[in-house]
Amino acid sequence: HGLAVIERAPFGVIGAITPVTHSLPTITGNAVSMIAGGNAVVVNPHPSGKLVAAEGVRRFNEAIFAEVGIDNLISVIAEPTLESANALFKHRDVALICVTGGPAVGRAALNSGKRAIVAGPGNPPVVVDETADFDNAARCIIQGAAYDNNLLCIAEKEVFVVDSVFDEMMAAMRRAGAVQLDAGQIAALTGKAIVKVGDDNHDAAAKEFIGQDAAVLAQAAGVSVPPGTELVFGETDEHHPFVTVEQMMPFLPFVRARDVDHAIALAKQYEHGFRHTAIIHSRDVHNMTKMGRALDTTLYVKNGPCMSALGLGGEGYLSFSIAGPTGEGVTTPNTFTRERRCSMIGELRVV
Repeated sequence: HGLAVIERAPFGVIGAITPVTHSLPTITGNAVSMIAGGNAVVVNPHPSGKLVAAEGVRRFNEAIFAEVGIDNLISVIAEPTLESANALFKHRDVALICVTGGPAVGRAALNSGKRAIVAGPGNPPVVVDETADFDNAARCIIQGAAYDNNLLCIAEKEVFVVDSVFDEMMAAMRRAGAVQLDAGQIAALTGKAIVKVGDDNHDAAAKEFIGQDAAVLAQAAGVSVPPGTELVFGETDEHHPFVTVEQMMPFLPFVRARDVDHAIALAKQYEHGFRHTAIIHSRDVHNMTKMGRALDTTLYVKNGPCMSALGLGGEGYLSFSIAGPTGEGVTTPNTFTRERRCSMIGELRVV
């Protein structure tokens, strides 16, 4: 009946909101995909990350102009505010919104009346069962949880270990170079690194500890650690704020589970339904499958560090927006395009 041509087309101008915890890397990663899709982007960075965002964008635009002769494919709001973000959401020339941040800004984007790609928060759990290679698990957990001092939304945030091998796993962590804190030291760290915020007085990570080195956390706990220590860890119960809160600092709580089913249930509970990232260390394919089905996360890593899901030590490709809330998943240049179809009826077909 004719011929149809289906093409991917740019949206045009994309409005982007970026977080303080990874301001410039998020701009960089997203801009690559957005520009590859044929778009330009206007960034409203987190106010605390505005200076590095502005300088990074200046350098990117210089390089882009030198290469292709097009200026200001990336623009940044020098003095970002909630008002500037709302203006970006409502601007008639902004065709698509991309948000990387917390639940509040994600809801604002979804209520804007425009297409929104929202990369929401994560609290990635790790399960270690009795079949795991404990030394490999320890190395991978440290590598992932200590990467950029646990700022990544995909990073290991809490670990649930089957009780029968709990002590063996803790010993493996010590062998791999992490420093274990006792209950009193964990309590001292918690009193400084976790604060009450908001009208509902909920737990949150203290800003002055977010992204700090393990040595800073150890000092707050009253401990001196060897130079180069990447991670501190210790045993807590499941209700501890370091389990329930996305802490974004290199302290990792370890929780005992009765068996693998209990560990998976705890992982599901404290992932909070974000469906972001989950990790398991196991040699049992059945256990891997059970956890993958139960948690239904965008990223699911088996026997590796979190970053391996994004091509850093594993298969796949890098992305700085894991759009779970809106369903796009790991974003690519295609994510930032729309499908257009052109049809010719009754002609051009020669077969």
